[in-house]
Amino acid sequence: MNSSENGLFIPKENIMNYRSSVAALIFAVTTIATPAIAEEIQRTELGVLECTVEGGFGLLVGSSKNMTCSFEHKDGTIENYTGKIEKLGLDIGVTGESFMKWVVFTPLGNAIGDYALQGTYGGVSAEASFGFGLGANALVGGSDKKIGLQPFSVEAKTGLNLALGLSKLTLESAQ
Repeated sequence: MNSSENGLFIPKENIMNYRSSVAALIFAVTTIATPAIAEEIQRTELGVLECTVEGGFGLLVGSSKNMTCSFEHKDGTIENYTGKIEKLGLDIGVTGESFMKWVVFTPLGNAIGDYALQGTYGGVSAEASFGFGLGANALVGGSDKKIGLQPFSVEAKTGLNLALGLSKLTLESAQ
């Protein structure tokens, strides 16, 4: 798909500059936000959360998308979750299915039980796609508000989208 087919008029020679600028913006936002959200406290890494997010439309001031997730504890056990990610802020465009991955941590000495990731998380997000795109979401919350989700890798997505703002993630046990 070229830029004139999707309603945007971005010259082909500017597409790489656009992608580089968007990647730099995403890196800057998450680099600044992640340490502030994590509060630079001593923490214990619990494992990795991987999610598949349904595609959809950005509605200018926000969006809401369903997701399925799998949390792999450091010991290899797996817990499955369903959830929803809602964004408030600039969110314009259409995206296909996307994939996100976070390192999950908690303050040192905080004991967690089974399905401890259930709950609501809040934080900042930045993403953009023009064909293929990048995004990241740094979030804090959970059932006892002591779980942090730090972007492990950038979000992989397809579509035509630009989003920057606040994110709310809700996870429920899929057991």
